[in-house]
Amino acid sequence: MNKLRYFVEDRIFGVCANLGEVLKIPASSIRLYFIYATFMTFGSPIILYLVMAFWMQVRQHWRRHHNPTVWEL
Repeated sequence: MNKLRYFVEDRIFGVCANLGEVLKIPASSIRLYFIYATFMTFGSPIILYLVMAFWMQVRQHWRRHHNPTVWEL
């Protein structure tokens, strides 16, 4: 079961996991709230999720670009 969870978190951007780390809330709670909100608002939080995933990728790329490791020089 843990293999499936890690696979899904890695493949689906890990937005809930990262948000949970920042807010110090379990990621499972954030996922449940996201699912409830999605059903109650007919899917509009999906747009917010995709924007957050895009922003996380841009931020990660920007950090890597400004702070390269020894292997990237």
